[in-house]
Amino acid sequence: MKYKIVSDSAADLLAIDQAPFASVPLHIIIGSREFIDDEAVDLAQMEEALSAHKGRSSTACPGVDEWLRAFEDADAVFCVTITSALSGSYNSAMSARQQYEERYPGRLVHVIDSLSAGPEMVLIVERLQELVLSGATPEIIRTEITDYTRHTRLLFSLETLRNLANNGRVSPAAAKLAGILGIRVVGQASDQGELAMLNKCRGEQCVLSSLLKYMKELGYQGGKVRISHNGNGKMAAALAAQIRALFPNPDIRIYAARALCSYYAEKGGILVGLEC
Repeated sequence: MKYKIVSDSAADLLAIDQAPFASVPLHIIIGSREFIDDEAVDLAQMEEALSAHKGRSSTACPGVDEWLRAFEDADAVFCVTITSALSGSYNSAMSARQQYEERYPGRLVHVIDSLSAGPEMVLIVERLQELVLSGATPEIIRTEITDYTRHTRLLFSLETLRNLANNGRVSPAAAKLAGILGIRVVGQASDQGELAMLNKCRGEQCVLSSLLKYMKELGYQGGKVRISHNGNGKMAAALAAQIRALFPNPDIRIYAARALCSYYAEKGGILVGLEC
């Protein structure tokens, strides 16, 4: 049986090590310009366009045909999308699933609403790869990945909420607060896949202390951590150092966010996916 793992570009992945994989790009629309979140996207140009643009910007989810092309000729597809609370990507993937299974009887597509984005999606894709490489049946993979997603979480720290507010993801009042007096917000993806604000911080140490506090409250005990950032590798590294000081040999990876996550995290933002 030919397996394939597919995600939208909110996972910040273009490839994985050992299993067949495809990334389906979301789109960032800034005035008359459109940036496709694929391997060719110019992040510097996107940031320049955002800085110069005075109006609203937006994002667009992949179309059904884009998902179908990504599924190709796989017998079993495991598909991970950004939270359905923020995007229509999940609904688009579900429509593609229906068409694919009707077109090819006997094949299957399992679509996972991550209820999250970025590094939590990375954890889910990594676990899918482990399950595929183990030789597990599609039924076992579905059961195991459903259980795994109950034990992953996303925390974040953002300097600005402008793009989230412009797209109706947070209130304008919350966005205004985050933009003044050096205040950063710390929050999490809720069980419903929505953005839940947990704390307001001034200063890096407050942010780091808050993130560590909430990691422990969520049940983190030294498992995997994936940290993405938009121009804030220093804080990401500082968080990783503090995690390592508290837990023996945690599996931590830090990387720069790609276009979609950079758009929503904005400059200085960090996203933390963790096993708990």
